[in-house]
Amino acid sequence: MSNELDYLSRKVARGHLSRRDFLGRAAALGVTTVFANSLLSSAALAEGPVKGGTLKAGMTGGASTDSLDPASWQSQVPYKFGRQWGEQLVEIQPDGKLEPKLAEEWGSSDDAKVWTFKIRKGVQFHDGKEMTPDDVVATMERHSDANSKSGALGIMGGIENVKKDGDTVVFTLKEANADLPFLMDDYHLMIQPNGGKDKPAAGIGTGPYKVVTEQPGVRHIGEKFANYWNGDKRGHADQIEIIVINDATARTAALQSGQVHMINRVEPKIVDLVKRVPGVTIQNVAGKGHYVFIAHCNTAPFDNMDLRLALKYAMNREEMVKTILRGYGSVGNDTPINKAYPLFSDDLEQRKYDPDKAAFHYKKSGHDGAVLLRTSDVAFPGAIDAAQLYQQSAAKAGITIEVKREPGDGYFSQVWNKQPFSTSYWGGRPTQDQMYSTAYYSKADWNDTRFFNDKFDQLLITARGELDEGKRKQMYRDMAVIVRDEGGVIVPMFNDFIDATSAKVGGWVPDGNQEMSGGYALSRCWLIA
Repeated sequence: MSNELDYLSRKVARGHLSRRDFLGRAAALGVTTVFANSLLSSAALAEGPVKGGTLKAGMTGGASTDSLDPASWQSQVPYKFGRQWGEQLVEIQPDGKLEPKLAEEWGSSDDAKVWTFKIRKGVQFHDGKEMTPDDVVATMERHSDANSKSGALGIMGGIENVKKDGDTVVFTLKEANADLPFLMDDYHLMIQPNGGKDKPAAGIGTGPYKVVTEQPGVRHIGEKFANYWNGDKRGHADQIEIIVINDATARTAALQSGQVHMINRVEPKIVDLVKRVPGVTIQNVAGKGHYVFIAHCNTAPFDNMDLRLALKYAMNREEMVKTILRGYGSVGNDTPINKAYPLFSDDLEQRKYDPDKAAFHYKKSGHDGAVLLRTSDVAFPGAIDAAQLYQQSAAKAGITIEVKREPGDGYFSQVWNKQPFSTSYWGGRPTQDQMYSTAYYSKADWNDTRFFNDKFDQLLITARGELDEGKRKQMYRDMAVIVRDEGGVIVPMFNDFIDATSAKVGGWVPDGNQEMSGGYALSRCWLIA
């Protein structure tokens, strides 16, 4: 059986057999779909990349307000395109380990307060200039500047200074942080010429593709960079293209018709239908991504803790996971951390739907009238349906949720992080510290619930320098309880990342760090024929 499946998987990798036929044969031999897909991934990688062609993706998460400035990236399209033309010092692999990128190696002082990164030599920017440690220092300086409004401000706040020392860059921290190298994978921290201080939106980086067309909300095209330093491993197509298709039905149709070779965010409710499309494969992987309902803790009426608790108890999480995710995810507990994180505490009491408790806290809050919730198709797959389910479960507690459907274009610039109650998503972060520092630390620019808690902040800073894992885990548990009980985030569910590819795509790597193979699908993959 093993020899037969190995032979057939290589036929798929060469484009001589469809994935559908292979999976059918595997099932007949009693092999699980998960194992069969792992054989296909291994076979594709073993066959090696095929060079040439134009690899196209149809994606939701693009808007006319998007920019090439990494500091401003908020949604999927600018971030995923940015992964193709820009690079950071390190890269987190699918197994969670760090791989050197623009930094060849790194190390720290015994107290984890001083970190030194050796910068790779001979790397060219797309404008022909060689990348230097000065560019790295300037990049870190720009993203540490509050005026940049960078999404990385939350994690940069713990850095005292960054300086060049020969061919190395030295980070001196305000407090110890054993996770600092992981923070350098943040997708805002793309190394740019002079840190992007001169032309932050020029789209010049060191990645496998250089920007040739930038039409925000429409399409983004990259052309293979001839002098890319890592060309044997990344950037196999001659050209890549992202076509912005925010409508889920149109995205699926574009894949089925061959207009694109891969799509992101397949809605769980249509996964079974997509699986039956000839030449199309669902690529799903569990990770740290989660869908959220976010309330601003400093804005009435959400500045009342009893109202926030009422809204949390009014959420039927089990029903939402069953109806919206269709099994492609798990129940959330009003914190952004799940079992995908190594220091996760699984003993927190699960918050359950309780109309009586919701009604009690709602009455205690003194609020009267409807609560306005803003949502959109682009917030997360099934967001409109999720908002309506929430409306129904809250009504049983005597709480009126008014659902306002917002346009997809501009949602993440005009609604998310601006309006006091809305739906959104987070892709998760490599470590608990980074997730909390990005979205829950009081000084973080992306603190989208306006959660300001001194005890939480102190625990966050202390945990960074705690090298005893047991003590650190307990601190993270305490932080989770604070966020769950006092914060403004409602986390009903953790989602699988569900993408889809055509039979023409080779080299797909399952990567739970983010959708679209961790964000690297367009540079990791190739066209088989």
